[in-house]
Amino acid sequence: MRRLISIGKGGEMGAIKIFTKEQCPKCPAAKDVGDRLKMTGVKVIDYDLGTIEGLAEAAFYGVMATPTIIVEDGEDNELAAWRGTVPALQEIEEMLRANGLFSS
Repeated sequence: MRRLISIGKGGEMGAIKIFTKEQCPKCPAAKDVGDRLKMTGVKVIDYDLGTIEGLAEAAFYGVMATPTIIVEDGEDNELAAWRGTVPALQEIEEMLRANGLFSS
């Protein structure tokens, strides 16, 4: 069974942030990957670029394409990002595992 390993300040793992918008053809697949990661205990935050909050976060992270998936550690350092594309679930899990954030 796969499980999340918490690390970072205060034993807290960072989050995976997913930026999407309504008319984006690849965004449903990105949301699906996020939902599957949530089921394993990974903290996933969804941002809709059709909202003020989503636009503000997108501006902060320099998001210029959707979907964008950003992985952060417990100290808010960017570990990986996919912009305009959706990685396979296994690719994200391998990246998390390589950074000590996930184990099988």
